[in-house]
Amino acid sequence: MAAIEESGGGGKGDGKVRGKKMSTRVDMTPMVDLGFLLITFFMLATTMSKPTSMSLAVPDKTDKEDQEKTEPLKASKVLTLFMGSNDDVYYLDGVAADDDKAEASLKTVRYGFDLRSVIFASQKRINAANPKDEKGNDPFVVVIKPTPVSTYKNMVDVLDEMAITKSKRYALVESLTDSEKKLLGDKIVPADQ
Repeated sequence: MAAIEESGGGGKGDGKVRGKKMSTRVDMTPMVDLGFLLITFFMLATTMSKPTSMSLAVPDKTDKEDQEKTEPLKASKVLTLFMGSNDDVYYLDGVAADDDKAEASLKTVRYGFDLRSVIFASQKRINAANPKDEKGNDPFVVVIKPTPVSTYKNMVDVLDEMAITKSKRYALVESLTDSEKKLLGDKIVPADQ
């Protein structure tokens, strides 16, 4: 608590009467208590930064009868992305890997704006040429295929592009077919081999 201390006042023997000097001493204990209470309150009341995660849309579970009824996708409605090394993305737009035109149609882009513009162009072309299905879904589908030389960062970058371009129908396919391996050739061979 604040306290006022009195000291002996008066003159020094010269006969003059002087007022007593008062000294003040402030007790800081309550201020320190209040500071710690505020620090504790704000530590408990704030939320720490939470890790952010990307929402991933997965299809509903379907019966085996529904799976048998679904027809395979036409290659003309599909953009196939192959994730390569050195942040390269190889893509086939509307062409199957086992088609005769596949080798001439295989192109390369980089992540970011280049890949985004390819996705937008393909999306515009396919959605304009084909009607929506009976459920109201756009016909545009992206097939994403990681290769042995791609990295986890590449997968995150491609999924980010799917979110940015609002592509709702895409599939992650784990393995490459023989025709795709032949098409990509030495572009997907790890450096240590």
